[in-house]
Amino acid sequence: MIKYSNGKSYSPKQIKKTEDKKTVSLKRHLSSANRGMDLEEDINASNEYYRERDLCLITKRPTPINIVKVDYSKGAIITNAYFEKQSTTDYNGVYKGRYIDFEAKQTKSKTSFPLANISKHQIEHLKKVLKQGGIAFFIIEFVLRDEVYLLDAKYVIDCYENGDRKSIPYEKFVEVGHKIKRGYAPRLDYLPVIEEIYGKN
Repeated sequence: MIKYSNGKSYSPKQIKKTEDKKTVSLKRHLSSANRGMDLEEDINASNEYYRERDLCLITKRPTPINIVKVDYSKGAIITNAYFEKQSTTDYNGVYKGRYIDFEAKQTKSKTSFPLANISKHQIEHLKKVLKQGGIAFFIIEFVLRDEVYLLDAKYVIDCYENGDRKSIPYEKFVEVGHKIKRGYAPRLDYLPVIEEIYGKN
């Protein structure tokens, strides 16, 4: 036991317990805060895994940037720019000779996915993909449930344009969607789901 000049005692065990509690609390907070923030990262890592094994070639579309100012005195460095609103979807590519196009979304609701999260431009784009015979779908994550589903674009488009609700209930994902398995490599193994749904078409 060590005593300070003010008479208070110092106990290493007590401080260690306090630190342990803080560490556990911090870990829980970070886990909760970061959950759902890495959907895009998981898809990108999965796409890389598929590409390296020649299973498919799917890439993320870059977000268009509008350049305002360039500093040529330092070797053409962009000093002022802003992101333009993306009017299409997040990902596109080729699988077994067929064109694939999809959008990745998240929701923190446990009960439904808000259709307001989808833009009209994305719906129109996916309708054109379907018209040309391409494969189109949504990958949607329920963050608080830690579940990811693949939902066919035709179903989502119908809900968006003809549905009487402003959201798709979670139960519909379970009923008509396809749950994507999480793993280590690939992180989100969505290719077997594509094969199951669209492989025979």
